[in-house]
Amino acid sequence: MSDPEILQENEGWFVLDKPSGLHTIARPGDDSQSVQGWLRRHRPELGGLDESGLVHRLDHGTSGCLLVAKTPDEHIRLRGRVQEESIRKNYVALIDGDIADDGRFNLFFTSRYKRSKKVTTRSTGAERDRGRCAWWTLDHDGDRRLIEIELLGGGRRHQVRAGFAHLGAPLLGDPLYGGEPWRLERPALHASRLRFDGEEVESPSPFTVTDSRR
Repeated sequence: MSDPEILQENEGWFVLDKPSGLHTIARPGDDSQSVQGWLRRHRPELGGLDESGLVHRLDHGTSGCLLVAKTPDEHIRLRGRVQEESIRKNYVALIDGDIADDGRFNLFFTSRYKRSKKVTTRSTGAERDRGRCAWWTLDHDGDRRLIEIELLGGGRRHQVRAGFAHLGAPLLGDPLYGGEPWRLERPALHASRLRFDGEEVESPSPFTVTDSRR
């Protein structure tokens, strides 16, 4: 497994390119397989910050852009930007299903029970559970598509994975939500771009639609 790499850095923050297979937050008693653990080892000056300065999280299998604050004030400010939904997040994904070339969803995501691996997706619900996104097709091979997704708002746990499964187009490599296998043993989801404070940081997609047939 590779280490995270720094995509861009300034005096207040940096953006990591997170590899798949790392948790974002260290598990109790074991930080060896997490971005937080990597930060503790390689950026010890961040040790006094909550979660070593991590501003948001990515799932274990998801790769791509992850924002880290370098000072207490920046950590508070950037986490506030996340809550205000003013940090824009884009993803790329490989999906399998007959859906429109582009569109939007507006769905509601809730945990089934404490520590449940899955979330439940519904078409109606409480405002606090709402998750929205827009998508458009970058390339396709039959019903298999490489799409780009923009989160509209702050985002919910498993929003992309559960949302597209709800639409009948689960992500490849995501058996938790009904996805078919592909060449990598992880969901085909990559955090490709962050936009905030007039900056745009990008991590190129690690897969193409032709990967879906391997």
